[in-house]
Amino acid sequence: MIGVGTHIYDTNFHNTDPTLRIGKNDPRESVKTKPITINDNVFIGAFSIILKGVTIGKNSVVAAGSVVNKSIPDNQIWGGNPAQFIKNI
Repeated sequence: MIGVGTHIYDTNFHNTDPTLRIGKNDPRESVKTKPITINDNVFIGAFSIILKGVTIGKNSVVAAGSVVNKSIPDNQIWGGNPAQFIKNI
């Protein structure tokens, strides 16, 4: 269950080093990616952003408008920017 307007990014799309961003090489060669795992029965509220390398544990809830930049354990509610633990469920 993923709310409307949610964005899930497994990359930053660019390198933070300005010389690599504008170099002659393909800038995508230096971009870092990490997989995202969304486990069973997760609810992600509308307009949330899930960033690279995150795992969201089973039965967990992400509040609307949250920016998730670290993994969320099973059976927890998280929210905010950046997302923080709210309570266990």
